[in-house]
Amino acid sequence: RDPKEPIYERLVTSLAPSIWEMEEVKRGLLCQLFGATSKVFKGTNANKVRGDINVILVGDPGVSKSQLLTYVNKVAPRGLYTSGSGSSAVGLTAYVTRDPETKDMVLESGALVLSDRGICCIDEFDKMSDGARSTLHEVMEQQTVSIAKAGIIAVLNARTSVLASANPIGSRYNPNMSVIDNIQLPPTLLSRFDLIFLVLDKANPETDRRLARHLVSLHFKDPPKAVKGAMDAALLTEYISYAKAKYAPVLSDEAAEMLVEGYVDMRRMGGSRKVITATPRQLESLVRLSESLARMRLSHVVEARDATEAMRLMRVAMQQAAWDPKTGQIDMDKILTGHSASDRRQRSAVADGIAEILAESGSGRARLAELVVKLKERNAAFDMSIQEARDAAMLLVEQDRAVVKGDLVTMV
Repeated sequence: RDPKEPIYERLVTSLAPSIWEMEEVKRGLLCQLFGATSKVFKGTNANKVRGDINVILVGDPGVSKSQLLTYVNKVAPRGLYTSGSGSSAVGLTAYVTRDPETKDMVLESGALVLSDRGICCIDEFDKMSDGARSTLHEVMEQQTVSIAKAGIIAVLNARTSVLASANPIGSRYNPNMSVIDNIQLPPTLLSRFDLIFLVLDKANPETDRRLARHLVSLHFKDPPKAVKGAMDAALLTEYISYAKAKYAPVLSDEAAEMLVEGYVDMRRMGGSRKVITATPRQLESLVRLSESLARMRLSHVVEARDATEAMRLMRVAMQQAAWDPKTGQIDMDKILTGHSASDRRQRSAVADGIAEILAESGSGRARLAELVVKLKERNAAFDMSIQEARDAAMLLVEQDRAVVKGDLVTMV
């Protein structure tokens, strides 16, 4: 290769060259393809740390999410492609069947077990059944599949990276709602993804024209030549296989200090507002991203530039996914619990308002519809639906201050 040309940029142009731009998403997918070093600690602190990176693409229809999944599946040295709507829980993990010859019960591997040490691409992630989705919790963190069926008890390895794509509810992404509300995924599952990319279709005459020219040029008799320096898919696959087989990067002292400082800075962003802006899971993700970036350069040591790029990538993904539309600030609680700190403060204020209204009324009881009207009269900011009023009333129930029966709220 040309020593003057950085290999990182060359790899970005080589990944899915027919898909226009989307450089940040491609950088995240490259990190996933190269992966980090899986570590097994022995002795008193025996523990296993996963080195596989999980990525989810969320966005509008027609922004080439499925095309990217197909290309990654083609380039990955080992992997499987499956669709969420056509996948069941046993199809993803493992199922027990009867051998036609011996009539014994045998265990057959599913997609996640078969893609061990590879990438499992799951399209239409939002259309998976809850049962199939719940099987991913163990796979994405412990990297095993536990089976106890028909007298067969086994733990199968599923050391796989999960690449998923999902469409929002109603097809279009609503920027006024959080990621959790848009795709209706459980927060426990969404928090297991290292990178959450929002791929939105924004109208812009200039970019629309350039995208249209690029798409039309692909249909010419003589398609446009590949970008100078771009690798073909076969060479990219070999490069990834070689890097994963020969290189297991180790953090340098300088890179480790940068990651610690970067994590502390991310935590400090929400300190004054009592908002969680980063969790230890984000720190582990930063370490994994740094190691995969060093592996791309065929380096045995993670340098400061790898840590800087990992923090930048994390910030790009997090700023979109964990953004609270009400406050305009980053709040990791949006991904971890589905409710931001501002939502909880609003719910607490409404609960106090309901308690005051019930105390002022002679009977100490009121229907939810009446409470909604009285709350709005007291404060215009309390303009809400009956369901939101019910959620606030349930907070009073948790505190043993009220009882809710049907739509009737009674003070205790």
